[in-house]
Amino acid sequence: MSFISLITKNLFRQPVRTALTVLGISIGITTVVALGVIVSGMKATTGQILRAYNSDFIVARKGAADLSLSTVTEQEADEIARRPDVDHTIRALFDITQVGDNPFFATMGVRPEDLALAPPPLIAGTILSPGTTDEILLGDAGAANLHASVGGTVELQTRSFRVAGIYHTGNTYQDNGAMAPLRAVQEAAGKANTVTGVYVVVKAGLDPVQVAQSIRDESPLLTTVANISEVSRVDQGIVLMDALDLAITALAVGIGAIGVMNTMVMSVFERTREIGILRAVGWRGSRIMRMIVGESLILCLVATVVGSVLGVAASRAVMLIPAVQSVLDPQYTVSIFARALGVAVAVALVGAAYPAIRAVRLAPMEALRHE
Repeated sequence: MSFISLITKNLFRQPVRTALTVLGISIGITTVVALGVIVSGMKATTGQILRAYNSDFIVARKGAADLSLSTVTEQEADEIARRPDVDHTIRALFDITQVGDNPFFATMGVRPEDLALAPPPLIAGTILSPGTTDEILLGDAGAANLHASVGGTVELQTRSFRVAGIYHTGNTYQDNGAMAPLRAVQEAAGKANTVTGVYVVVKAGLDPVQVAQSIRDESPLLTTVANISEVSRVDQGIVLMDALDLAITALAVGIGAIGVMNTMVMSVFERTREIGILRAVGWRGSRIMRMIVGESLILCLVATVVGSVLGVAASRAVMLIPAVQSVLDPQYTVSIFARALGVAVAVALVGAAYPAIRAVRLAPMEALRHE
């Protein structure tokens, strides 16, 4: 009998206990995978919003709890636009309201003349007309949910807008929302003379990083965000999700390790006499240890496969909720499943440590006398 066959046979001696252990670890892996998919999706969506309109970075209020709560005055926006190192800016106001069955319908208020500098990819109609206050562009998903088409009208906060065009950016958040004239959105949201942020495109040949640093130095109440790694400057939601993800991972390792340890301790106890025989016929302690750790690894690897499948299923189930569909695009990246595998290996090693040491320390004669 080969070494691997022996390990596998040992696991099937108590099939019910083995199955329950795998199930317990799988639940932890399921949570790690599902939460990883959701957090990665949120980061991807936020990253795309930060670099909208082909901008180099966005300027927002420093220390805002959430990007949507940032407030930049029109005067501050004008000062940024007049900078000699800035080619052009697009100021935007985010307004999130309940529209139809979407409680997170995001309307981005922009000046039509700004939008003309970096129009969204249209699939029908035209962009906003200069000076207009009653036109709107709808994302294709938002238009489908509202059953709206070019030339039709939609109601946003008791105000009617004519649909000028329909766009598709590939960003779930934006494609489920709309773009409307800045003044109209400011009036509807009650935020006169303020915007959420200013998208900045620096002049050709200049370093965006240096320009961003210069803006932060000259405007201490403002900050700049170029990518998801800097989003904590204006949005604590992603930071909290990362912390939750880390906490869930640590919890999964701890609970899983206890389950594996319990199973392996019982297995070693039941096979005390057998381990004594193996030691008596020449098995070294290191080989006994490899056997115990091997059994633990197989348990956890099987649980990884089961948990990963359940995690994908759970994340897809969450995506069936319309409100979630409007703000999240799930990301099934290799890193998520690699993390799940890493958790499983950690659980296996931690859970097998004590049982393996106990098995190695058994004296052959003492083990043979065990009943």
